[in-house]
Amino acid sequence: MKVENEAEYKKRIERKELELGALLEISQAINNNLAEDSLYKIFNFTLRSQLQIKKLALFVFDRAWSCKVSFGSVKNYSKITLDDRVKMVKNIHQISEFPHCEMDEFDLVIPISHKSETLALVFVGGLETQITQHDSGIKFIQALSNIIVVAIENKKLARQQLEQEAFRKELEIASDVQRFLFPEKLPNTDKLKIEASYLPHDRVGGDYYDYIPINANQFLVCVADVSGKGIPAALLMSNFQASLHTLLRQTPNLTEIVEALNYQVLDSARGEKFITFFAAIYDLKLKTIVYINAGHNPPILCDQTGVRLLEEGSTVLGALHPLPFIREGFIENIEQFTLFAYTDGLTETINEENNEFGLPVLVDYFRNNSWKDLKTIHNDIIISLDTFKGRNPYRDDITMLSCRVQ
Repeated sequence: MKVENEAEYKKRIERKELELGALLEISQAINNNLAEDSLYKIFNFTLRSQLQIKKLALFVFDRAWSCKVSFGSVKNYSKITLDDRVKMVKNIHQISEFPHCEMDEFDLVIPISHKSETLALVFVGGLETQITQHDSGIKFIQALSNIIVVAIENKKLARQQLEQEAFRKELEIASDVQRFLFPEKLPNTDKLKIEASYLPHDRVGGDYYDYIPINANQFLVCVADVSGKGIPAALLMSNFQASLHTLLRQTPNLTEIVEALNYQVLDSARGEKFITFFAAIYDLKLKTIVYINAGHNPPILCDQTGVRLLEEGSTVLGALHPLPFIREGFIENIEQFTLFAYTDGLTETINEENNEFGLPVLVDYFRNNSWKDLKTIHNDIIISLDTFKGRNPYRDDITMLSCRVQ
């Protein structure tokens, strides 16, 4: 009897030494920053060799439950969806407690938790005797699984932090790029006044406005909006702005400029994004406006004849090449006027009844208020828009550009 006790004691000591050795090996692997797949392989080998477990499946939660390690089982658990009852497990349970469960070829389910959150579930099968959560083998499985799963969870969190930091830096760059799209100063003289307002929905948007002097007598004003938002939209609009400035140094012909811009957008975005664009050139000497509206919301022009919408032009840029048609709008003998251009975030703002703010409201406003100071006009519209939308959030960027010649 004494010999048997000594043999059993020696066996337990050897097993503890193996377990400690296995935990040390895992710790060293984690310190050496081994990949997740390698950690799972060590986990697999350790449990099969040290505890001689015949059947096991490790499910880990990462947005969804997935099987990371399995051996000895009849079923292919990589294609099995966990039973909702099993997902709620917080303590060790016998699988027999879950009748008609997909995991019925196992004996036990062991939850692996960290800060009260279940990160993984270990299913163990092929046990020769009925064991409990106090069994040393189960405790070792829990310890080993916890070390592995928490280490992998920490890797995932570290990776997410790096990705978030990289995204934050990209966002900062894109924000800087977008900020440089807009002119630093706008004219405010007795003859020419320009006012602009930009209300971004996100940190990085896809709207653009500009005032570009061409020569002593001519200047261009424009507003554009790219489909989609975020970094890709900001970068595409940055290329668009650079192309426009370059083209204007080569020619004041709006048709040629729009044709070239259309090709540039199509080449850059490959048909995945498009840009709506309105541009007008005013000649102070000839008293003329030449404009093209490429699929953009029609700007409002107020002069001695009344209020009109500027709709002549073409379709959106970046969708078709060549453009199916281009018609320049031409207005002559216009010495004094107010031009109001905007993006669709303004007119498409939705209220709590799911109604759009709409263009008619703007037209009515300018019929009665076109003489007001430009800054006052912008403030009036923003206040009206805030009142209209109620508790609804803004869904898009809003850009307004007003130009007054007098």
